[in-house]
Amino acid sequence: MKIIAIGRNYAEHAKELHNEIPTEPVLFMKPETAVIPKNFPFYIPSFSNEIHYETELVLKICKLGKNISERFASSYFEEITVGLDFTARDIQKKCKDTGLPWEKAKAFDGSAMIGKFINKKSIPDLKNIHFHLNIKGDLKQKGNSADMLLSFEKIISHASTYFTLKQGDMIFTGTPAGVGPVKEGDVLDGFIEEQQLFSLRVL
Repeated sequence: MKIIAIGRNYAEHAKELHNEIPTEPVLFMKPETAVIPKNFPFYIPSFSNEIHYETELVLKICKLGKNISERFASSYFEEITVGLDFTARDIQKKCKDTGLPWEKAKAFDGSAMIGKFINKKSIPDLKNIHFHLNIKGDLKQKGNSADMLLSFEKIISHASTYFTLKQGDMIFTGTPAGVGPVKEGDVLDGFIEEQQLFSLRVL
């Protein structure tokens, strides 16, 4: 299993981090060790002083595919959830400033929270999915799939140009504006519409 993630897929998020809106998809990857095991908390790593949450819709690939056409891409996922792409923002800034890769900031152990998957057929309109994150009961981030620069189909097609997609692979589809830091004692709850799909303690 691998995680493919899309960067800067919401214009307002790109702006809040003072990044240019990309002219082509920004791809990065996380290893299997990035996934937080079920019922485990998120442990703030000792190597960063600025861990940010990034709430994202996550697709689960359901069959093998390579060089997938956009018109067939929707058949390559049957389930969707909401997850967190944890980012060591201080380390990411250092990497970006020196032109180095982002892996240390994005792919460290425990940097991916993946919620409970639901069947995509339970969602009336995949192009209008509301999702949000609460921290200690307060709304901190919200988004809608309608605001994505790249649709699910475009993401799957583009990613499969470079990487063979296998059953069980995950695709993080990008975060909207509103990212921010986490601290010890936080409880993060992720929702699609009003359905809660994860609850995560921060230690």
